[in-house]
Amino acid sequence: MTGKVYLIGAGPGDPGLFTLRGVACLREADVIVYDYLANPRLLSYAKPDAELIYVGKKGGDADAATQVEIDRLLIDKALAGKVVARLKGGDPFVFGRGGEEGEELFQAGIPFEVVPGVTSAIAVPAYAGIPLTHRDYASTVAILTGHEDPSKQTSLIAWEKVATGIGTLVFLMGCGNLQTIVDKLLEYGRPKDTPAAVMHWGTKPEQETVASTLEHIVALTQKRGLGPPAVLVVGEVVRLRERLNWFERRPLFGKRILVTRTSEQAGRFADLLEGQGAEVVEVPLIEIAPPKSWEPVDRAIERLETYGWVIFTSTNGVEEFFRRLRALRRDARRLGAARICAIGPATAASLERHHIIPDVVPAEFRAEGVIEALAPYDLQGAKILLPRAEVARDLLPKDLERRGATVEVVPVYRTVKSPTAGDILKPLLRDRKIDLVTFTSSSTVTNFVEALAQEDLKAICEGVRIACIGPITKETAERAGLTVDIMPKQYTIPAFAAAIADYFTA
Repeated sequence: MTGKVYLIGAGPGDPGLFTLRGVACLREADVIVYDYLANPRLLSYAKPDAELIYVGKKGGDADAATQVEIDRLLIDKALAGKVVARLKGGDPFVFGRGGEEGEELFQAGIPFEVVPGVTSAIAVPAYAGIPLTHRDYASTVAILTGHEDPSKQTSLIAWEKVATGIGTLVFLMGCGNLQTIVDKLLEYGRPKDTPAAVMHWGTKPEQETVASTLEHIVALTQKRGLGPPAVLVVGEVVRLRERLNWFERRPLFGKRILVTRTSEQAGRFADLLEGQGAEVVEVPLIEIAPPKSWEPVDRAIERLETYGWVIFTSTNGVEEFFRRLRALRRDARRLGAARICAIGPATAASLERHHIIPDVVPAEFRAEGVIEALAPYDLQGAKILLPRAEVARDLLPKDLERRGATVEVVPVYRTVKSPTAGDILKPLLRDRKIDLVTFTSSSTVTNFVEALAQEDLKAICEGVRIACIGPITKETAERAGLTVDIMPKQYTIPAFAAAIADYFTA
């Protein structure tokens, strides 16, 4: 049975510019054949058992597959009955050789579908603050390749017409031939003072832009050491960059921030930081594991209706508690008339996803805040269930017991060290590739220090800023010898991300 091939445009680099249709195709694919310019994060949409095949397509990469080999690969996989996603940078039909691949698939009798992508010819200048058209500057645009097929006897670019006949010129893959392009434009009449800009890794956090004139753009590009992938724009619209450069003005642009949360929890935090321009490096220092024994939790669930209060001190506690509830084929009705307390808005939101609206959410999102929030309630003789991490502070249960309550602490999860974190962390810090390390719990701090146990902590972290989500985490970091630069006033992920942006803005 013949399969099918999707020719998918991966967009210019920013995964947020990937299309919904592209996501659907990746989720369906049995095989994903992807290029160097396709953001690896897009592979997260793949099925767990999908076959991932990297084919390179990086200039000068001797190990990259040839176009003939790629065509054969697509055909062979489809003939084997597979659904194949061919993931290509930018748009497959804009200098992406998607047309050639489509022709080969047609000749082989294989059905295919083209999924357009946001082309770098438009997106990269936009992220550099350069509109390709403007009623005061340019009414025509030409998109050209800066790297024609070397086997051609003559160029297919009509330089004598292009040089002066088009308002805005956009060259893709032109960095290697930048001098030749400039020479041709000047030779055929484009003024040497025409504005020009080169954008390297456009739309990504490492984006770099050089703006000048045709006369000086080559020298400045070489001075900055910019190379492929790059886009060249020539035309009066480049002047607008001074006013419209929105992307590179974001507060965290150019900052590389280490997120140490678990993989499952890092997403929202990473999105907030990236939205402010940061490049996020995820190195989970902890993993969430089941408790050593479910017996205490199971016993508590069997008599759940006997508790007067249930207090949740983390989103992990909520999710693992309800996961165990489902595993035992029980549901939230077992909570009966118990009052529910959530340590903060994130924990409250997790409860609401399980259709539980907490009765108490303290103003300060830590154990001390819970104690203060429960002060008006008579807890004498109250039976309280506290599902939480296996290792946690005893401040809250001890205070509740002091007030006459019976507290049953049941571990619903434990945090364990990531076995590979140290191998990833050390080169990043030694090579000064991290601007800021973020900690969202004391366990992430402890595991960070242990992962660097053989290092001089002060030396390897020199010049690196440290951010902690709250005072308990901050205290743990300072006891370990780290200087904490950032802590939000509210101990939530959105407030944490905002405090980081404020710090670098200041």
